[in-house]
Amino acid sequence: MEYRLLGRSGLKISTLTMGSMTFGGVGWAKMVGDLGVSEAKKMIDMCIDAGINLIDTANVYSSGECENIIGEALAGKRPQGVLLATKARFGMGEGPNDRGLSRYHLIRECEASLKRLKTDVIDLYQVHEWDGQTPLEETMEALDTLIRQGKVRYVGCSNYSGWHIMKALGIANEHKYQRFISQQIHYTLEARDAEYELLPISIDQGLGVLVWSPLAGGLLSGKHRRNQAAPEGTRQFAGWTEPPIRDENRLWNIVETLVAIGEERGVSAAQIALAWLIGRKAVTSVIIGGRTEAQFRDNIAAAELKLTEEERKRLDAVSLPAMLYPYWHQLNTASDRLGEADLELFGPHLQP
Repeated sequence: MEYRLLGRSGLKISTLTMGSMTFGGVGWAKMVGDLGVSEAKKMIDMCIDAGINLIDTANVYSSGECENIIGEALAGKRPQGVLLATKARFGMGEGPNDRGLSRYHLIRECEASLKRLKTDVIDLYQVHEWDGQTPLEETMEALDTLIRQGKVRYVGCSNYSGWHIMKALGIANEHKYQRFISQQIHYTLEARDAEYELLPISIDQGLGVLVWSPLAGGLLSGKHRRNQAAPEGTRQFAGWTEPPIRDENRLWNIVETLVAIGEERGVSAAQIALAWLIGRKAVTSVIIGGRTEAQFRDNIAAAELKLTEEERKRLDAVSLPAMLYPYWHQLNTASDRLGEADLELFGPHLQP
């Protein structure tokens, strides 16, 4: 297992992170998974044995039950070196202050997560989504307070737009608050939107990148194929709607390329998709999940899989994002003076 620094911090995390949304099965999360404590403990032990040192969760997963299960599975005694990450922002009640990124909600939810996880400190506390009604100054001050109180070690964001991130970093710099060290984003071969702004920002501003749902809710696993119904037991069969698919023909072209390369290498399509992400310059760690030990075991194997340059070119060719404005203009007229961050988007387009 390889370990990489998380953004501009001294914290090293494994290139694979253990996701936990399949734990609990309460409410909307049931269609993702409903593993209990004993099953979760087996999955956690398997991941730790493989060298994974970060477990990611969120207070909203199964309405807190996911955090409870992790706390019980670890029995309040984390193995040395194992890190915990969680998130807050979404609704945890029916009251007007039971959601959002206010000081009130963030501090209350952090304290609740600490109790459920049976730990004294959260290693990475992430704001789960944008809140356009709370001043960013209040959010960043609250996160800084949690660090100074010793309840949180590092902070990050998730699902922010480019301007949201830059504004937050600017406020942190101005007031000398602790900065985000990472962002958690959706990024796959099928959905490469993050290459427009989010990945270049990460390179330019020194943010680590954690990738959620790296197999597009299972669509890139190889189980879903063109002109076939969703297999039973999958998220799509249960009615899962993320991510949105704007070009179904493109999706199946990507899946067929993944399957073909996987067959050539003697591995699963899922491992090829994960290896492509791990090999992207801006990506720090890819969050894997599963309902079964077999799914986790297959995903873990991707950590040791290295794609060839030719394989990467095949995957890029079938999945390159369209050049929106101002990017098509920059590609046409600014390619003589592109920087390192620019090349995260433009690099594949400039290859001969």
